[in-house]
Amino acid sequence: MIELQLFEQQGERIVKSLAKRGVTDGEARVEHVRELNEKRKELQSSYDQRKAEANRISKEIGARYREGAADEAETLKQEVSGMKKELQNLELEQKAVAEELETARFELPNVLHELVPHGQSDADNEVIQPWKGDPAKLESKGKAHWELGESYGLIDMGLGAKISGSGFPVLVGKAAKLQRALISFFLDRATDKGYTEYVPPLLVNADSARGTGQLPDKEGQMYEVPADGLFLIPTAEVPLTNIYRDVIVDSDELPLKLTGYTPCFRREAGSYGSEVKGLNRVHQFDKVEIVRVEKPENSYAALEEMMQHVSKLLEDLELPYRVLRLCGGDTGFAAAMTYDFEVYAAGQDRWLEVSSVSNFETFQAERLKLRVRSEGGNILAHTLNGSALALARIIACIMENGQTEAGIRIPKKLIPYTGFELIER
Repeated sequence: MIELQLFEQQGERIVKSLAKRGVTDGEARVEHVRELNEKRKELQSSYDQRKAEANRISKEIGARYREGAADEAETLKQEVSGMKKELQNLELEQKAVAEELETARFELPNVLHELVPHGQSDADNEVIQPWKGDPAKLESKGKAHWELGESYGLIDMGLGAKISGSGFPVLVGKAAKLQRALISFFLDRATDKGYTEYVPPLLVNADSARGTGQLPDKEGQMYEVPADGLFLIPTAEVPLTNIYRDVIVDSDELPLKLTGYTPCFRREAGSYGSEVKGLNRVHQFDKVEIVRVEKPENSYAALEEMMQHVSKLLEDLELPYRVLRLCGGDTGFAAAMTYDFEVYAAGQDRWLEVSSVSNFETFQAERLKLRVRSEGGNILAHTLNGSALALARIIACIMENGQTEAGIRIPKKLIPYTGFELIER
């Protein structure tokens, strides 16, 4: 949620950011927030003045009784009674305006960093690292992972559809062990870098979903359990970041570095065809997430560090990748800046997104009431998160880039985790 002071001090910056995201009525929306905030402050001022006046008169009532002026005291009591009703009305009006103000702010996306490029689709994303690693040299015409999965007996989409519906694959045998190996590999690398491992809940309440910006923005993409008022998590970012909801942390505690493995659930409604085939787009997928809470002045250095962490994972997995800075229209609702990592899938001859690393600046912290205690007073923290990494597409890319005549080759640094070098038919 955008801080209120920015609407007063940097309203034009918010309008320009909204225009980058393709919002055409940004100026009106910013002005609406300003007007509501002014009205809220006016009502608060009126309330405070009337309450002070009522308190002053209440003190006079006792004095009048002591002086023997009972009639005057009764008159003052009636006046105070009327003022109390007026205060109740002011309080109700103030509450209604405050709720309208909060709703208006909740519906506005984060202010983009000035380096975020203009554009409304993935074609406008800025490639900041065009290619890293060597493309796979396949011994024959490459196959897509869903073909490999069927011929090797590794991925059963039909069985998943039988059990749950489309978009719920079943991994079998060495594919299941490969996924387990990747989870351990990613968690070990994160904890080696100072991240504390958590096993968080897979269901969260609405306050948690609002705190990280999933609500109201992604309500339609989340699986809901209405009877209990809960949502299945779309990413471990939600429960991990909410560990610090309504918390004031000491400055010397920062940075806070958290990691966790969870299954993730997303409806992922959308297009059809090869781009959503197999493991390319699924409703349930496993992921290791990294989350950071930082001092504002350190957050972009932390973002760079997180990007290096993801880069090293991909290099250790021997996967060719590139890095993009997302344009305004493609940047997520809560993010100020996002970098996407895409891996080249040789069997499909296309790039697949496998990680997003984002700085949310104060946007989530304002919603979470997550502050840093400092000498000059409490300030909002900066929060960041990244996929390190998402499993489904990584498995797809390992299969496609590692296919040989003899079988599917396992990256060398992953062999100690899998216990095998090759997946054979």
